[in-house]
Amino acid sequence: MVPEAILTILSTLTNAGEQAYLVGGCVRDFMLGRRINDWDITTSAKPERVQALFEKTVPTGIAHGTVTVIYDQAKAEVTTFRADGEYKDHRHPEQVQFVGNLTEDLSRRDFTINAMAMCAGGSITDLFGGREDLAKKTIRCVGKAEARFTEDALRMFRAYRFSAQLGFIIDDSITEAVAYCKPLAKELSAERIRDELEKILISDRPEMLHTLAEQGLLERFGIEKSNPIISLSTLPAERLVRWSGAFVCYPQLSKNVLRFDKYSQRLAAQTAELWNIPYSRQGCKHLIAEYGADVAACYAKGKGHFIDYEAILASGECVELSQLAVSGSDIPFSGPLVGKTLSEMLNYVLEHPEENKKDLLLARFLEQ
Repeated sequence: MVPEAILTILSTLTNAGEQAYLVGGCVRDFMLGRRINDWDITTSAKPERVQALFEKTVPTGIAHGTVTVIYDQAKAEVTTFRADGEYKDHRHPEQVQFVGNLTEDLSRRDFTINAMAMCAGGSITDLFGGREDLAKKTIRCVGKAEARFTEDALRMFRAYRFSAQLGFIIDDSITEAVAYCKPLAKELSAERIRDELEKILISDRPEMLHTLAEQGLLERFGIEKSNPIISLSTLPAERLVRWSGAFVCYPQLSKNVLRFDKYSQRLAAQTAELWNIPYSRQGCKHLIAEYGADVAACYAKGKGHFIDYEAILASGECVELSQLAVSGSDIPFSGPLVGKTLSEMLNYVLEHPEENKKDLLLARFLEQ
């Protein structure tokens, strides 16, 4: 159901003499019975008119006609009917032109299933066969796919992302257009591509990543063919676990070509390096000690042994220097030898947890 607050936003616009429709992904997901997180409204009202009609608004993209309306703890992105100008960078229109009718607005959209509009009463405007494509579970572009991808090259990645998320097939026209337009992927920012790949990876069909590789959309990263050496869909649907699996298949991505934050990059890349190590409880203890709890946890999740990892932490066994019965102040010398001695003690205790006692460790390592 459409929340009452969203219906109120629509009715406020229409009662003011404007046209207003839910549009895009929220209409698609409404028709599919999927959970809706983001509400988008297209309207004949200009941005300043929208701001005047509502008490709480945020000018999130006012140059492109978008105002966020906040009403009763709900929010909607409200955008004026528009037609896009030339896409010189194959990503963003140089300018937008506000238009007076819904048809022009819908015709600029990417895929037929995202180009439907719904009024507050539930009536659907479908000018491009989106309803039929939903029934056929097909991803197809509005108009010619080559034209849509030339305008915005990210749409090539979005096509496969929607296929992965919805379980829909890719129309042949898209596959053919990707073969021609794939060089345009080099014009996209690495961050934009990363975000689309991540949505694919955490979907129910992460193996779509291999399809992107096969179609040549990852060539800019040095990936020329698919390499499905592990089954990504068998891994927990957690972003860094799935990314570590992706790095195993495609080590080129682990070089931070996708511009991750430092934490995510380190954790996923280090986990990928450990992937071929067979899991054992003792081995996991050593990984915690050497790489830290976060990397070891990601590794254990990927190997299907996270419960065992949690049991190790719950046991209270010494797996980190902070749990060692001896500290640096107990070592009667200084310099690098202190750290070396503590490390040797920790490695010993990992194998002999019952001997994590100060007197035993000092006797063993300092009285030799």
